[in-house]
Amino acid sequence: MDLVRPPAVAGRFYPGEREALLGWVKRLLQRAQTPLEPRARGALSPHAGYRYSGKVAAEAFRALSAWQGKATRVLLLGPSHFVPFRGVAFFPYRSWRTPLGEVAVDLLGGERLLALGPPFLAYEAPFREEHSLEVLLPFLQVALPGVPILPLLFGEADPERVGEALLGELGPKDLVVASSDLSHYHPDPLAREIDRKTLGAALALDAEGLARREACGALPWASLTALAKALGWRPRLLAYATSAEAGGGRERVVGYGALAYLE
Repeated sequence: MDLVRPPAVAGRFYPGEREALLGWVKRLLQRAQTPLEPRARGALSPHAGYRYSGKVAAEAFRALSAWQGKATRVLLLGPSHFVPFRGVAFFPYRSWRTPLGEVAVDLLGGERLLALGPPFLAYEAPFREEHSLEVLLPFLQVALPGVPILPLLFGEADPERVGEALLGELGPKDLVVASSDLSHYHPDPLAREIDRKTLGAALALDAEGLARREACGALPWASLTALAKALGWRPRLLAYATSAEAGGGRERVVGYGALAYLE
């Protein structure tokens, strides 16, 4: 097969025109406060529209920018918002396309995971309209140009089991990025309290506790957490905000966090 996954949310979650998108992402990365962090092997990034979560996402990818020209692959772990299923899906697209061009997919790595059997499965349907991984790609294309991806979408899965499987797949120059927003549609003060507890579980490397918290990508994030704990990576909070800070109103907000996982 020679399949390319087309963009599903270009022009909605981020600009659909190349120059506008490139300019926006470059500005966000340039304005990020996080220094380049060569010890960062993993990150958490939000995945909302760039108007709302772009500033927070940029902090995560700014840290990973230290790997430009050095990283061999980025494992992307995100939730399936629209297609419920059991397991962790991979589909052998040759590449994913955005307005900035194509990002190659590590097909051999995907085949190795599929060969392990459950929870990994070859399943295209969750990928077709899903935004949780797509919105990260322009940041990767600017921060880590030319680096291939291994994109995985999560249905229902045991984070500890997934983390153990990824431990055997991870190479010394591979990076892992989990995609998740935090609480959804609470008044801003309540959202911040809920998110404080969620971030606390993440910073304590409590994968089981994190999996039960209010975050749309709780399972992929918890899988990164289990992997980080096994490898001795230390989480660091880089940024937190709610959609209220982008002018989205204070009565029904969404929370966003960026973390780096340091070797």
